[in-house]
Amino acid sequence: MSQPVRLGLFYAALFVGTGASSPYIPVWFASRGLSGAEIGLILSAPMFARAVTAPAIAMWADSFHLRRTPLILMGLATALAYGLLAAPFGFAWWFGIWFIANTILSTMIPLTDVIVFGRARREGFNYGWPRGIGSVAFIIANVTVGLLLARFSPELVLVWITAAAMLAAAGARGLLPPDPVREGGAASRLSERLAGLSDLLRDKNFMLAVVSVGLIQSAHAFYYSFSALSWKQQGLPESATGLLWGLAVGVEVAFMWFMEPWRRRIGPRNLLMIGGCAALVRWIVLSFAPPLWVVLPMQALHTFTYAATFLASLQLVERLSTPANASAAQTINSALSGGLLMGAATIGSGWLFDAVGTWGYLAMAAMSALGLVGALRLYGVRRLDA
Repeated sequence: MSQPVRLGLFYAALFVGTGASSPYIPVWFASRGLSGAEIGLILSAPMFARAVTAPAIAMWADSFHLRRTPLILMGLATALAYGLLAAPFGFAWWFGIWFIANTILSTMIPLTDVIVFGRARREGFNYGWPRGIGSVAFIIANVTVGLLLARFSPELVLVWITAAAMLAAAGARGLLPPDPVREGGAASRLSERLAGLSDLLRDKNFMLAVVSVGLIQSAHAFYYSFSALSWKQQGLPESATGLLWGLAVGVEVAFMWFMEPWRRRIGPRNLLMIGGCAALVRWIVLSFAPPLWVVLPMQALHTFTYAATFLASLQLVERLSTPANASAAQTINSALSGGLLMGAATIGSGWLFDAVGTWGYLAMAAMSALGLVGALRLYGVRRLDA
């Protein structure tokens, strides 16, 4: 089995779980009698904490000789936490256990990106191929679990994600290569890992890059949370919502699989600029609640607003970090894009939707514009000229 396929199957093991948990874990919590406010608090807490928890876990992960070792342990820990979630001890218990499970699982993805992106660079294959396999698994899980829930109880969700976490632990051992954290395979000292993290946080160019990316990526918050509701209010059928979301993920996968030569030629800074400009257009147009024939091409822009921006961020972070602090660098990037900034934007989106409806997309356009300003400043960073 080729290396890209093996890595893609591991991504699939990760995303077959998140493809079920992301849309359907609220259904499970609701079946246990929790209110919408309680569910929102449970789901948002790990996002806000990720700015601290993700770098801390990355520092721990870099204490091992091999990059895959902590991923094996994290998969097992996530499966155990999901199993403990079944205990009927109430809100405080579910809050704490979900916090642990989601914190660990969300950090596994950037730690995997470090391995796959490094292998892709050294061996010359397209990083998007294995990552795209993961996205396909996400869609399959989303559709399959949705169909199964029409016939079975919400307990199916917990069984599914627990099994997926165990699959991820096994996949980390059987599919990931034995890449060392440091050249020569020696483990780093805690003082070295702390110094590496401190270097990143004090690096103005690195922080400029991750904050710029985070602003553009987090501007998806209103779309992720309220696009289905806003389209329903516009009179679009629910079947159209599924089509529009499927289109967005489909073009994302196509970009990762087939646009690699163009991506390499364009470079990460130009790619980030394209993603930011596409986001500006997409959110401004959607704020006017346009008809379906206009929404369709706006959804196709997801290939730039998400996929292009994401791939640009991986390359920018890799160039602005070292092998010794690569794990911390990618997790800081993930913690801002999918954690602190995304959490704040999600909470703000709820207030905006209640107050102004689809005009809330204009706040996302403003976030994208700020990200573009930062992206422009990256053209003066000499380390990115190579």
